[in-house]
Amino acid sequence: MTATDPALTALAQGWCALSLLHGRIETHIERALQAGHDLSVREYSLLDVLSRQHNGEGGHLQMKQVADAVVLSQSATTRLVTRLEDRGLLSRYLCPTDRRGIYTDVTQAGLKLLREARPTNESALREALDEAAEDPELAPLVRAVETLRVPV
Repeated sequence: MTATDPALTALAQGWCALSLLHGRIETHIERALQAGHDLSVREYSLLDVLSRQHNGEGGHLQMKQVADAVVLSQSATTRLVTRLEDRGLLSRYLCPTDRRGIYTDVTQAGLKLLREARPTNESALREALDEAAEDPELAPLVRAVETLRVPV
């Protein structure tokens, strides 16, 4: 393969389009969440992921799992958890079965904020996708996002 290989160029163009779509969506949602709820996209994502934990076996995530779920490094995730804990939206405690482990739960205040912010997130996502669908280069990606069903 060479730098001028048409397949490589098409692949690179596809990746650029996907990156552009992601950036536009994230920026649109970020503005809406900041304006309406004083939350960043990352903070919202972290609250959302942690709110899905449960007390059953395997129900709590370790920090590495949380970091993977919100697509951040472990250190960035820890800093984000600390910021939200300082705001009273999260709490940390020692794992009852492994004293080396620390779990993080969403507080009642965090759950309330998440419930209030969820419609804003959904609306901003819909708006960003509708806007991107008007761009012929992004429209196929928007359709893919709209039809994608992730197993729960």
